[in-house]
Amino acid sequence: MRIKQALAVGLIGMIPALTGCMSHTRIVPRTHLAELVISSSLDQLIHGVDAQFNAIQTMKATVEISATTGSSLQGHVTESPSFSGYIFLRKPEDLRVILLVPVLRNQAMDMVSDGKTWKLWIPPRNRAMEGTSQVTKPSKNGLENLRPAVFFDSLLVRGPEPSEIASLTSDIRLVADPKRKKDLVEEPDYDIQILSQPQGQTAHTHRVIHISRTNLLPYQQDIYDENGDIVTRATYSNYQNYGDIPFPSKIVITRPVDQYSLTVTITKMTLNQKLDNDQFEMKIPDTVPIEKMN
Repeated sequence: MRIKQALAVGLIGMIPALTGCMSHTRIVPRTHLAELVISSSLDQLIHGVDAQFNAIQTMKATVEISATTGSSLQGHVTESPSFSGYIFLRKPEDLRVILLVPVLRNQAMDMVSDGKTWKLWIPPRNRAMEGTSQVTKPSKNGLENLRPAVFFDSLLVRGPEPSEIASLTSDIRLVADPKRKKDLVEEPDYDIQILSQPQGQTAHTHRVIHISRTNLLPYQQDIYDENGDIVTRATYSNYQNYGDIPFPSKIVITRPVDQYSLTVTITKMTLNQKLDNDQFEMKIPDTVPIEKMN
């Protein structure tokens, strides 16, 4: 028995020496905790999201939009040039997006929607399309599956509908330290999961809103389909105050299934200014055939 004990003690004593010979130390970014962390309840967080959503009735924004298509699965990624343009939004679901050709400033694209149907006019290609907000026959070209609802749902973060339920979890994300470029900050967050009403023992996740605990503003929103796959991920950064309403001046919209992303940078914006009906009307030349998109 004493021999076994001595052998065990000897093996344990060798561990530091063995690990010292085999281990390797590498330099990693230094992390530290966020200086300011705000606590809140689920009810307070939902109230904040709803207040932000309800505070905006119309939007007129001057923007820069760029697109990236492809992914590592395809083995290539293509980045498009940045287009300047305008976004007009009016609740409940009116939306218009106009993009301009770089340098020439002619119209590159004009898209309008009332939330149920949409029209798209691409003058440089002399191409026009119209359809409903739902994609029933997805195109192999992911950008052709883009619908106005993707813009609308990404621009405005809304709280749960009366038919939905919400739960709250907390996590930590790493963000770049604005004071020390090589360091990272461990920033706690709140994650609001918005789910369908339970059917028996199951419920489906509709959306997850990620909220920073340094300012209680959304920094990401994940939108799921009925199969539980993320169809849209929107990230929000560079918040600016427009009047007394904070709003992100940079929004990145990623569509994993369609394998494209859009980066929307707001350079100028006016909120809650009256927008007339003709600002959501688009005229397609009679000589251009209109393609029906499903």
